[in-house]
Amino acid sequence: MCSRTTIERDNSTSVEAEPALSEVEWVSAATCTRHACHHNCRGSRAGCVLDFADGFTLAKQRERVSAFTLAELVVSVGVLVVLVLLFTQLLKSAATITTLGQKQMDVDGQARQLLDRMAIDFAQLVKRNDLDFFAKGTVAPNSVGGAMSGNDQIAFFSAVPGYYPAGSYQSPVSLVAYRVNSDSTSSSYNKMERLGKGLLWNAAAPTPAPVVFMPLTIGPSAAVPLGTWPAATSTSATDPDYEVTGPQVFRFEYGYLRTNGTLSITPPLDGNSHADLSQIAAIIADVAVIDPKSKLLLTPAQIASFSTSGNDNFLADYSSGMTPGQLRTQWQNKINAITSLPRPALSGVRLYERFFYFSPPTL
Repeated sequence: MCSRTTIERDNSTSVEAEPALSEVEWVSAATCTRHACHHNCRGSRAGCVLDFADGFTLAKQRERVSAFTLAELVVSVGVLVVLVLLFTQLLKSAATITTLGQKQMDVDGQARQLLDRMAIDFAQLVKRNDLDFFAKGTVAPNSVGGAMSGNDQIAFFSAVPGYYPAGSYQSPVSLVAYRVNSDSTSSSYNKMERLGKGLLWNAAAPTPAPVVFMPLTIGPSAAVPLGTWPAATSTSATDPDYEVTGPQVFRFEYGYLRTNGTLSITPPLDGNSHADLSQIAAIIADVAVIDPKSKLLLTPAQIASFSTSGNDNFLADYSSGMTPGQLRTQWQNKINAITSLPRPALSGVRLYERFFYFSPPTL
């Protein structure tokens, strides 16, 4: 209980005056009275003074909060934008490199598949002058090949399996032919095709035709006006044994590497004016291939312009006096100079050249 000053009374009527309370003591007393239920002052004013001090403590001053300035925010956002742009460019460059690499692999795979198949066929070519050989520059009594402006063709007998017409009497020889289809209405237009027609033994059956010897020929000739297998010497005639072996190959050219080391566009002849394969060391083949994505940027007519003589985009034929590798260089220079076709499409064109030896070279 808080203490208070009592008034002592004696027998007399005098009353002792209560001592006056100072302002602080009065407030303390009031505070003690107000907080009697919370504090036990035990008659001590000191406790009340402490209670007074606690009751009237001022609120703490608001603490200062740190923050970024406007300039710091502007700099931070600017740096972030630059980093995002750099990262975007990095991703774009990586995607471009990946796409180009994928295109290169697609074209390389296409060319490798075709050239490896051709290597097998030429390695097994039947080198007999009494068998017909249809190719660039061949003349009668062989099937006449002629100059073959634009895409070349070739047909020959090779000791490889083919599509046989019957299950028995199959000979080890097939008629093999290569061409780029020129029929604009065909699904194989501007695509490399291979004919692999398996032949039966002679006298096994009257039809289909077996292996034929001269003067019977593969294509039309004086002895066989319609040709034994006319589709083998045509760029557009259909035959069920034709199959697309190079869907992205649109240009095909070749020349003869003779055993004397010269490159020729006509085959050497023997004493009977037959093509003399023993004097040919190798066939030098050049092909142009375009990847599928780049091909979508060109129309069929634009693709055909590469093999159309007289067109501004024409990739030249082999000519006399050329050396190995020269035609491929001419093609590359021509492609680099073309301005009438989309450059992204032209960048997807790849050129290949390979030697297909008939026998070990004797240069």
